[in-house]
Amino acid sequence: MAERLPATLRAYRLLTTAAAPFVPVLFALRLKKGKEHPVRLAERRGESKMPRPPGPLVWLHGASVGELNAVLPLIDRIRAHDLNVLVTTGTVTSAGIAEKRLPPDVIHQFAPVDIPQFTSRFLDHWKPDLGLFIESDLWPGMILAASERGVPLILVNGRLSERSFQRWRMFPRTIGALLRRFDLCLAQSSDDGARYAGLGAPRITTSGNLKLDAPAPGADEAKLAALAEAIGPRPVVAAASTHPGEEAAIMDAHRRLKHSFPGLLTLIAPRHPERGQGIADIAKVSGLTAVLRSQNQLPRPSTDIYVVDTMGELGLVYRLARIVLMGGSLVSHGGQNPIEAIKLGAAVLHGPYVANFAEIYGVLDAAGGAEEVADSGKLAIRIGTWLKDDAARQAVADKGLKSMNTLAGALERTVAALEPYLMEFRLDRRPDHA
Repeated sequence: MAERLPATLRAYRLLTTAAAPFVPVLFALRLKKGKEHPVRLAERRGESKMPRPPGPLVWLHGASVGELNAVLPLIDRIRAHDLNVLVTTGTVTSAGIAEKRLPPDVIHQFAPVDIPQFTSRFLDHWKPDLGLFIESDLWPGMILAASERGVPLILVNGRLSERSFQRWRMFPRTIGALLRRFDLCLAQSSDDGARYAGLGAPRITTSGNLKLDAPAPGADEAKLAALAEAIGPRPVVAAASTHPGEEAAIMDAHRRLKHSFPGLLTLIAPRHPERGQGIADIAKVSGLTAVLRSQNQLPRPSTDIYVVDTMGELGLVYRLARIVLMGGSLVSHGGQNPIEAIKLGAAVLHGPYVANFAEIYGVLDAAGGAEEVADSGKLAIRIGTWLKDDAARQAVADKGLKSMNTLAGALERTVAALEPYLMEFRLDRRPDHA
């Protein structure tokens, strides 16, 4: 007998069904903010102009750019089994990355809004044979609808912060009913696995973090050359994926250091690019000059702060700045992923709030491959030390890269866990998906 849904999920279905008439208003608001693709809104309603290809179809779903980049090597391994691949994400930026980085035979669609009418339309059209949900983007309606159609579901690169764990513990029947829909949970770490187990996930394997096996982010060569020429021989530091409150700290460190290091340039890449103008305003109040990359400006000799308020250009930042403060860590957010910066040779600094990537930062700090700074004063001291002593900075960068290499291997473990499902497709291909 099928498990009866808890009252919370039944209520969720009723409320989301009732919300359908208001979706056009939501789309209009999001379009004004640039958060929806004006030509592809139909996909958000579960509609598609693209036909479903014949043969088995593996569907991967992730929230945004980070999840998409993490599974690019996994997508290649799935394609090697001669299987069709459908990727869904929810942001305009991820759609742009998909267009640039996905192979031509991989289909990208915007994920449908989690409303029963839309998810049903999506699933009835695509009829996926296997669903891989990446990290933690668990939409209840989508999970329930796929499971009820008999689609095997696997959580890949699963991540669950302590904060989310404690929040879900208040609704044990709800999260348990969702997690039991998954055949398998491949967790990034033993801590993530323990948290998923505590919430009711039935089968858990610690596979590691796929982001450790993903390639470093690319950079447009012409744009990189133009920016490098504009910067010239100036010393460069960066704060990447910053959140409100952190920009003031890096600017304070810049003010403390600029007289000791003439020409010092600080790159700030906010986690949410729409905050760019606000960051420039903070710089002005602080007595610093700032220009915005979104306005097609390059840093001038007098520029103190270069705000990289664009998407998909952290590859530029990490190639130009040898010292990087990872955002989300000086404020109580949980930290941002340091892997890409380390892979591109940066020495990484971070604040005390790194619960989202606790295992990675724990390994890095223990090996001397990254350093924690508690405030802008200690941030300035560490940056100043490394600007004076490049050998010391390089030693930290080298230890960081070595630490990342010891943590690698998630891709092979993930492929091994998926192999029984992929093998079944080879042995028993379904001829009719019409």
